[in-house]
Amino acid sequence: MIITFIGHSQLTDSVNLKVKIKHAICENAKVAEKIFFYCGGYGAFDSLCASACNELKSVFQNSEIILITPYINSISHTDDIYDSIIYPPLESVPLRLAILRRNEWMINESDLIIAFVKNTFGGAYKSLCYAKRKRRKIINLAEL
Repeated sequence: MIITFIGHSQLTDSVNLKVKIKHAICENAKVAEKIFFYCGGYGAFDSLCASACNELKSVFQNSEIILITPYINSISHTDDIYDSIIYPPLESVPLRLAILRRNEWMINESDLIIAFVKNTFGGAYKSLCYAKRKRRKIINLAEL
């Protein structure tokens, strides 16, 4: 099972949101043999999700937290939270579109999207709309 996270770079009330993230993971990943957590590594929501996944590693021992980087030159960035780094096939993508195309790649690979998208503009919103068009299972924590 692959779980991808989509959310805003700025957050408030991250303590309650972290509880919601962990609950969503626990409720939806109970029967998965192996879990891959795809994290973007940018902004407050990405950091919060990586931290929540790290805390759940004792529950989901057969899990891996993976940083999906949009830039090949940032591959050394691991923060000791991620188990590995993937650079998707983005070599021909212009730098200004790299994050958006990386997000689309993550969504295409995913079984579940855990999101926190309140706004109807910006990159997180565009990614959420893309996930909806691709008919992915989505839990938007901003709606709970």
